[in-house]
Amino acid sequence: MTRVHIQDLHIRFGQNDVIQHLDLDVHSGEFLVLLGPSGCGKSTLLHTIAGLNPVTGGSIHIGEQDMTRAEPSQRGVGMVFQSYALYPNMTVKENLAFPLKMAKMPKAELEKRVAAAADMLQLGPLLERRPAQLSGGQRQRVAIGRAVVREAKVLLLDEPLSNLDAKLRTDLRRELKTLHQRLGNTMIYVTHDQVEAMTLATRIVVMHQGVIQQIGTPAEVYDKPKNLRVAGFVGSPAINRIEGQVGEGGVFATPAFSLPLPPGLAQRPQGEVLTLAVRPENVRLAADAPIEAEVQLVEPLGNQHVVWLQCAGVTLSAVLPGQPEVQEGARVRVGFDAAKTLWFDAASDRIALD
Repeated sequence: MTRVHIQDLHIRFGQNDVIQHLDLDVHSGEFLVLLGPSGCGKSTLLHTIAGLNPVTGGSIHIGEQDMTRAEPSQRGVGMVFQSYALYPNMTVKENLAFPLKMAKMPKAELEKRVAAAADMLQLGPLLERRPAQLSGGQRQRVAIGRAVVREAKVLLLDEPLSNLDAKLRTDLRRELKTLHQRLGNTMIYVTHDQVEAMTLATRIVVMHQGVIQQIGTPAEVYDKPKNLRVAGFVGSPAINRIEGQVGEGGVFATPAFSLPLPPGLAQRPQGEVLTLAVRPENVRLAADAPIEAEVQLVEPLGNQHVVWLQCAGVTLSAVLPGQPEVQEGARVRVGFDAAKTLWFDAASDRIALD
């Protein structure tokens, strides 16, 4: 198991600063997920750890060694790409063995490692096939196996499931989680898919425009986001946002309704703008709820349903258990679980009340 320590990292392509002053400590043996939208710098960071991008400033330590300027082959990392990157003219066995052959490993040890990786990833029956004869999920398992056979202390995975269909993604997510438990090595995984991040990660790093927004466990990032950007990116449907002001008497006032402010916010200056954010599963429909809304759309999802509501120009979503009990066009009363509401300063988007 190996720690990866990044300090004051700066990456520039031409005149474009992609990452500036980034610090990150990846714990030995953890499954760290870099999460964010396209263009946020997460793949650039991963490729830089692998040695595929030049470093403009700062340092990267892998284990106890400074690898900032080291060649990729010297870093002791295994890389798995989105596009599989298999050799089409080689069999699965030859693809698995290729990095070991290049390292001039003795044949007996090579055969042992290839057999172990094939067994771990259930590739035994496929060893004599070529990539064109494999499904997308099988090809990705071979790509993972090629990194595993090197016994790399750090595995870097760049959106390895994004080319697969929904069922294969689910199956391979489970396999990756199991693989990490078996190997116990350090894994750094890039994705824009929050489901992958929430299900796989020991910790999640949420990024935006080359800046780390928050680092925490999946529960911390979901339940205690540090800013609205994190709150809005993590969760599906997206978190509900309602903008209002501190009103007279310590209430949160909007054009459609008023709600009592929590004690920690009630003393703020009158007129200060706040954003109330509520996860859809913390929205309730009840006759005694304080807000009137109209049902726009109902989406049944089997064991739950999503109700889309319109309230004075604000669209809200509610995730409710069971089968739908409301019809589109109905007038309903809406409330929130006060213990699970989140409050942000509208000017800074930072959390206003922990």
